Amino acid sequence: MKKLVALLLAAIMVLSLAAAALADGDRKLVIYSAVYDDETQGLCKRFEEVSGIKTSCVVLGGGEILARVQNENENATASVWFGGPADPFITAKNQGLLLAYESPNAAAIEGKYKDPDNYWTGVYIGYVGFVCNNERLAELGMEAPDSWEDLLDPRLKGEIKMASPAASSTGYVILATVLQLMGVDEGFDYMGKLDENILEYTTRGGGCITDVIAGEIAVGICFCHDAITQQLNGYADLLTVNVPEEGTGYETGAMAIIANGPDQEEAKEFYDWALTADCQNIYKEYGALQFLTAPGAETHEAVARIADAKTIEYDTAWAGEHKEEFTSRWAQITGR
Repeated sequence: MKKLVALLLAAIMVLSLAAAALADGDRKLVIYSAVYDDETQGLCKRFEEVSGIKTSCVVLGGGEILARVQNENENATASVWFGGPADPFITAKNQGLLLAYESPNAAAIEGKYKDPDNYWTGVYIGYVGFVCNNERLAELGMEAPDSWEDLLDPRLKGEIKMASPAASSTGYVILATVLQLMGVDEGFDYMGKLDENILEYTTRGGGCITDVIAGEIAVGICFCHDAITQQLNGYADLLTVNVPEEGTGYETGAMAIIANGPDQEEAKEFYDWALTADCQNIYKEYGALQFLTAPGAETHEAVARIADAKTIEYDTAWAGEHKEEFTSRWAQITGR
């Protein structure tokens, strides 16, 4: 009898373990990511290794992710929104599209880099600046611009690109930076003048950098860390990266859980992991050189020279709340 009971208990244990293994094998997560594809895939692979959760990612611009989350509100296919400036996250929060989640790992992160109501948390910080092609500038008889005012030089007509504030979250951070630095009315007056020198507005934040490297334009307005990555990729002599001396804004690269996403528990596991040094130290393996938010995460030495750059008290909440108003006004002024 005892032998029979032991056999039954053993059988139950085996079945329980098999069921648990099957359950783990069925665990999955879909992420919308606004960071570069190779970095995204690297993060997904590492998360699968540490969690056992099958993870797939769709890489889009921040504005594109917001639009998709809005359109999929009743039938969400992804559960995590990762990366890109926090401004569209605030829009999504105000529209009820995000899930409030207080990760235990968020407690150590500075308050200005996270939502006070726990709808999003910052995973990196990147400064707005200029990337310049030294050879093209020499042809124009110019030094690399190091101020916002320098960008209005008539010699730069048709020589500048930046991301569209209407299509790109990076572009909107640039616009919101100018408005906070100069004041709303003066800032829009400046953006109108700057538009006269803009050859094209791109749909992705780093889209201008390739054109600067190719010499198609002299200057790109972008996040400094993306341009510094290209300096390290063999273009140190060709490119100059400057932070505007009047002061600049910054993105808080954010992360959130999508309210109606299908795999909420798996999303929370990813969220917790993404706020650790184990995750954030992966970024530099893919040339992502932002300042990091997790305690113990190591910022790449190549961005150390801009660590003390003059920054404004960038108001992420204000920028997010006025996004529709300001992008509409920008479109009217520029006709773009």
